[in-house]
This record gives sequence, C-alpha cells and structure tokens, in this order.
Amino acid sequence: MEKLTARLEQIAEKARASLSTKDAAREKALRFSRDIVRYSADAIRSVHRGDYEEAKSRLTAANALLKEIDDALVDHPQFLYTGFVFSAQKEYVEGCITLGLITGNSIPDPDELGIDYAAYLNGLGEAIGELRRHVLDLIRKGDIARCEEVLAAMDDMYGVMVTMDFPEAMTGGLRRTTDAVRGILERTRGDLTIALRQWDLEKKLAAFEERLGTSGQFSKNDSP
Repeated sequence: MEKLTARLEQIAEKARASLSTKDAAREKALRFSRDIVRYSADAIRSVHRGDYEEAKSRLTAANALLKEIDDALVDHPQFLYTGFVFSAQKEYVEGCITLGLITGNSIPDPDELGIDYAAYLNGLGEAIGELRRHVLDLIRKGDIARCEEVLAAMDDMYGVMVTMDFPEAMTGGLRRTTDAVRGILERTRGDLTIALRQWDLEKKLAAFEERLGTSGQFSKNDSP
C-alpha cells in the first residue's frame, strides 16, 4: 500500500507540474488576447476619426501580441483554437479590413496576417458593420460616389461569406455572422436610397429657386 501511495504521489507531482505550465501559458495568452481586442477596438475608433497613423500603430501593436501568443503556446497548440484566441484574431482582422477599405487600400490576406481562416471570415463580417457606420458618415457629408463604392465592397464581402457552407464548428459561427450582415446590408442600402432621393429633391428645389430668382416672378410652367 505504501508503494501505491508513493507511486500516486509521484504521478500527482508530474501532473501538477504539467498542468501548472499549461495554465501559466494559457493565462499569458489570455492576457495578450485581451490587449489585442483593446488595441483593435482603439484602431477602429481612430479610423473613424480619420487618424489613420494612430490606427496603424495600434494594429502593429496587436500584431506583435499575436506573435507573442504563438510563442507562448508553441508547446500547447491546443489553446490556439480556443475562444479567446479566436476572438482576438477576429477583432484584429476587423481592424485591418476596416482600415484598408476606408483608406482606399486593398484588404489583407489571412496568410499574410497569419490568421486562421474561420477567424478571418468572421472578422470580415464584423468589418461590414464598421463600413455601415462609414457609409452613414459619408451620407452626412453628401459624398454619393464614395457611398456607392463602399456599399459595393460590402456586397462583395457578403458574397464571399454566403459561399462558406460548412459546419458551424468549423467556421466559428460564421452563419450567424452572415445572417447579421444581410440585415446590415439591407438597412444600409435603404438608408442610401433615401439619402439619394433627398439629394435629388434638394437639387431640383435649388434649381427651381435659381430660376425663380432669375425671373423675379413665378411662371405657370415653373414647378419643383
């Protein structure tokens, strides 16, 4: 019996040491993941403010931490596919795509970023929500042409997402993201359509007022 007790204690010590090492690596990666989410959110806010250099700086910091996660989990790859790593990658992708499209540049490739494809696709969907916000800002500025460009990009991104017909466990819940994106596109298209009609009406009214000012009086043929 004493031999069994000693043997069990030996096994327990090895198990504690192994699990302690894994737990320390997990906690380190979790801390980095939280910082990545924060940096990515800060980058997106900077993009909407027009502070693109600050956005790039934040995303660079996030990218460095993604590499730190890879290093921290090099001996514990099972944690690379956990929720907190996935969320960090997704938020980082969202920031990179938002910056790329709003500044008129191309979007990054997942292989260039070193990001899991499922996280990338979900980040793509999240970025569409940020592009809607950008379209609303453009509507307020009256930039019709740019609104239509951004909406076309949103349509293209959605077009890629709907082709990913794979189990949810493989795509990280992409179907839910895709369904949400469909609603975002419909609302954005509706907002832009209303704005276009309003702009057209304002142009007609302006033209009518100009004719009125030139003639100095109404003509029975004049109408808005």
